[in-house]
Amino acid sequence: MADVSEELELLSSLVPDDGWLTVPDIVERLDSDVPKVRRMLDERLLLGVRRGSPKVLQVPTLLVEPEPMVSLPGTLTVLFDAGFSDAEALRWLFTPDEALGCAPVEALRSNRIAPVRRRAQVLGY
Repeated sequence: MADVSEELELLSSLVPDDGWLTVPDIVERLDSDVPKVRRMLDERLLLGVRRGSPKVLQVPTLLVEPEPMVSLPGTLTVLFDAGFSDAEALRWLFTPDEALGCAPVEALRSNRIAPVRRRAQVLGY
């Protein structure tokens, strides 16, 4: 697996700079508060990486809007069980997959949860 800086570079090619939200951005978009958003990150209901200069925790907008993806936690569990880091999991979610016909995050957004998780499960074998 690639090192963190390589993963972040690959991720930057998949998610444009304007496709990221900081914790305060998420608080505003979800009309929430910082402790609740931090809890969502801690409980893996959302996933982010430290990026930018200075390094700030950022979450791809697609994982948050129009609302946090309900299918994300289960999918992340499969990826983490396969040994993925946070950055690797995000890269996988945003990399177009020929078998799905789109990136896994797009398939999850269109409620194609089972095919995405089947694709993720084969990564661990």
